[in-house]
Order: sequence, then C-alpha cells, then structure tokens
Amino acid sequence: MINKKRLIKLTQDVLRINSENPPGNEAAIAHFVAGYLKRIGLAPKIYSFSRDRDNVLAVLPARHACSRKSPRSILITPHLDTVPAGRGWRFDPFGGVLSGGKIYGRGASDCKGNLAVCLEVLSSLVEDGARLEDEVIFLATADEETGSAKGLIPFLEKRIIRPACALILDSDGFDIIAAQKGLIHFKVKVTGRRAHGAYPQRGINAIDRACRLIDILKKMKFIYKKHRFLKPPTINIGMIRGGDKVNIVADWCEFEVDLRFLPGMDGRKILLQIRRAFDSTGFAAKIDVNDIQQPYEIDVRHPVICALKAAAEGIAPRSEIKGSEGATVITFFKKMNIPAVATGYGARGTAHATDEYARISDLYRGARVLERFLKIFAGVHIESC
Repeated sequence: MINKKRLIKLTQDVLRINSENPPGNEAAIAHFVAGYLKRIGLAPKIYSFSRDRDNVLAVLPARHACSRKSPRSILITPHLDTVPAGRGWRFDPFGGVLSGGKIYGRGASDCKGNLAVCLEVLSSLVEDGARLEDEVIFLATADEETGSAKGLIPFLEKRIIRPACALILDSDGFDIIAAQKGLIHFKVKVTGRRAHGAYPQRGINAIDRACRLIDILKKMKFIYKKHRFLKPPTINIGMIRGGDKVNIVADWCEFEVDLRFLPGMDGRKILLQIRRAFDSTGFAAKIDVNDIQQPYEIDVRHPVICALKAAAEGIAPRSEIKGSEGATVITFFKKMNIPAVATGYGARGTAHATDEYARISDLYRGARVLERFLKIFAGVHIESC
C-alpha cells in the first residue's frame, strides 16, 4: 500500500541533494537511491559512463517460479539531474519545504517528484509481496538535462537494458505523452567583407546577410500533415553573434536555430530545403548541424496506453493522451524499436521555473496510479512463490 508520509519524506530527501546539470554530478543522489533500494530488498547497481555521472539500475523480478509464461520486461525511468536552481527563490531550492499542500525545490516537478513516486511504488510492491508476471526494470539516469550521453543513451546502445516497452516518468499533470515533435539544432555561419564603419559601402556586412537568411527561415513553408496532438512546425532563432566592433563592417555572423517538426516529416529533407533556399541568395552560408532527433508517435491503442488510462480511472480523471512539443528521451527508444510513453505527476508550468513545486496530493495519486498500472500491465499475484 502506498504510504503518503513516506512518499513526502522521500521527495524531501531527494530534493535536498543538489544534482544541478550543469555542472553535472549525480553521484550523491545516485548513492542515496541505491541505498534506499538496497534497504527495501532489491539489488541495485550503479553505472557510470563518466566520472561522478552515476546512474542506478535495479530489477523487480518476475514471478518466474510460478508461471510458465516467458516474462517480458517493462522499464520505468525517471532522471536524477536537474537544471540549475538560479536566483530569486522564496523557498530554499534545496530545502524540500512544505507549504500550502505543495513541496518546493529544484526538481520537484522535473523530475525528483517522479523519482520519489517510483521509489515509493517499488517499496509498496515489495512490502505487499506482489509478484508480477513480467519484470520491472527501474533506471534512474544522469545527464537528461543536457542530452543523456552519460545516462540513458549508453544503456540502450550498449544493450545493458532491452525492455519490451518503456514508461518515461518525466512529464506532469498525469498527461500520457503519445507523440513528440522532432528537433533540428543547427548553426548558420555567414561571411562578409571587412571595412571601416564610416564607409559601409566598401564592405559586405555579414550581419545584414544573416538577417536576410533569418527572414527566409521565418517565411519558409513546410509540407506537413496536421497532427491531432501536436502544433505545426516551429522555428526559433535562439542565439546570434557577429562583428568585432561597432565601427567596423562585420565580416562574420553566426546564428543558431531550433526547429521542431512533426511525425511524417523528414529532418534531412527539411535541411535540404533550407540549404536550397539559402543558396538562392547568391552568397555562401555554411550550415553546421548539431543535433537531429526524429519525431515519435505511438498508436493510442497500444496496451501500455490502455493500461495507463485504466490505472488512472477513479484516481486521476484528468489524465489525457497528449503530444509533447519539446524533446524527451522517447526519441532514443524509437531508434531501438522499443515502444515508449511518457507520463508524470508534477505541476504544469513549474518545471525549470523559480519556486518549482509539486502538489503533494498529485504525487500521492501518482504513486497509486503507477502501482495500479504495473499491476494491470505486468500482471500481479499477491502471494508467495
């Protein structure tokens, strides 16, 4: 049975451990999580793919001895790191302060509240003697906030885990994330010709050229099919730099672009369209692609979504199937052909914000939903083998 008091303390405990990324050091919180799992009778392992970038893996075994069925495995995975706390907080960002039915701290919604929920659910299942027909893999990862290269990605690429499906605990409001936009991050470099600022006609201003390219990007029309859960493609110019001094015609400029696109669109074809549009200007522009993540969607009739909806009935009636405009680690499961869905129990609009919080009632209900989900999806027998 889910223990609300224990869940609150667990959430406070993990919030009080600083795991800001950057700079990136999950060692302390990973060891806390591993110690907790060990105390409840599991056998956690810590994996590090870089110094102090620790991940925690544990398995709740399937009910092998009492079943002839070959067990599947389902992965539940929150992350350990947070974005930096920043300034301007009313509450100590590492205090786990309780106020007005909320618990405050960096990571309360993203993603330490979800982490605490996972730990409480595992505790409850062990205490109740619940033996699932399928094994549950718990993986708390490092480095989610800066790309997962030291966390989830090597677990999948090295095949340390190979679950039949995955539930990513990194969302809020009990949403069930069944679709996600793809992203392209790229840098555009433009050159010009240097001259004295008093005689701009003698030079070629790279900043002017960059502005023309940005205007082309903003006016670009993409071919796409409307998606039931996602908004149309977006382009954001996130950074721009150029020139060396105000009285010099800038001979260089570069800007960085965040482009989000829909399932059914091809990231490489989008880049080709952009390159052709830039070439039509007659001046050189170099495009350096930093990252491409493909969009993702899963059939809303998939058993994992059906089980999540069933688990929420009577506990979290506002649980809805939605899409994510931003990137989550779902992308990495697509590469491995592993069905994946995201959900979570944080407070909408508070992730990465000053005075981030989660509602205690939501965490408690979330733990009940997650436990019921595992019993529905993986099957359960409350008895000894």
